[in-house]
Amino acid sequence: MSLGPGALVTAYGAIACDLDGVVYRGSWAVPYAVGCLEQGRRVTPVVFATNNAARTPTEVARQLRSLGLTAEPADVVTSAQAGAAWLLQRLSADEAVLAVGGDGVDSALAEVGLRPVRSLAARPAAVLQGWARTVTVADLADASHAVAAGAVWVATNTDLTLPTEAGLVPGNGTLVAAVRNATGREPIVVGKPEQGLYDAVAKRVGVPISRLLAVGDRLDTDILGAMRLGVDSAWVLTGVDGFAQLAATAVVPTWVLPDLRGLLSPPQACSVGSGSARHWTAGGVSAHLRGPGMVQIEGADEYAVHAASLAALGRTVVLALRAEGDPHAVQVGATFDEVLGALRENAPGQYGGSDPN
Repeated sequence: MSLGPGALVTAYGAIACDLDGVVYRGSWAVPYAVGCLEQGRRVTPVVFATNNAARTPTEVARQLRSLGLTAEPADVVTSAQAGAAWLLQRLSADEAVLAVGGDGVDSALAEVGLRPVRSLAARPAAVLQGWARTVTVADLADASHAVAAGAVWVATNTDLTLPTEAGLVPGNGTLVAAVRNATGREPIVVGKPEQGLYDAVAKRVGVPISRLLAVGDRLDTDILGAMRLGVDSAWVLTGVDGFAQLAATAVVPTWVLPDLRGLLSPPQACSVGSGSARHWTAGGVSAHLRGPGMVQIEGADEYAVHAASLAALGRTVVLALRAEGDPHAVQVGATFDEVLGALRENAPGQYGGSDPN
């Protein structure tokens, strides 16, 4: 897909792009992600900003290249790096930090001149806790003992789940909860929705944080974080959350994209019907509110043609009902999710087209 006039990506100084659920699910690329990011980065820098602290930027870049993206370690910012940067401002050089998680945690600490350790015998002054499949109960016990003894506790993120090709698995938030429950303390969180990761992205590309576009699939991290900072966001419907979840939150995404093709096109406009009729239209797709929780969606026949209009329509309708306090907003959101899902299932190939990436 080529870059169109007025493309969304051209309106910003840099893109802070999430990975899990946006670019890939486990080891598989999300349809359209690779081709669209390669096109978009020709005009606007893209930094891959991930809450997943398990791997080093070198490992992440290697996976991105295996999917067909042009990526170097400098194109990746992890929450482990944000956590190490936060600790560096408060600890002495070479001070011991208990590393909980994957190699990405150790690497981030060593990169800034702190000393990652895996034992309480080193008397760590701090704990940097991230996710890894290999984290054990013994690791969580060590973290709890260190935190209870007064160590500074930094969590890379508190995502409760992590999307994989096999489905959702427990995320770092579940591991953080174990230490919280054992100690009664709260960690400093540096990943999304907190500011640390966005600061690191802005610094990496040398643009004001206000010029970032935050791209992500999670309302409670990617989009909430952008909203708190006053940064524009593009919520992508290829990961964890859908319109039913949007209806149940207070989060307001700036844009909604069915997939990353939306970065290469102008934003979809949505119009509201006049008078008392509850009627909205966007790009030939229309929605009529027929009764409590009942929405009739027409004109959405082909994913490749109508998905962007359906996404814009879903945002407008759900936010309108949510603002009114409509108790059936979640039900209406779920209908939009079902229609979008059906379009994807019926599309030829991956969401339609012979070579989506």
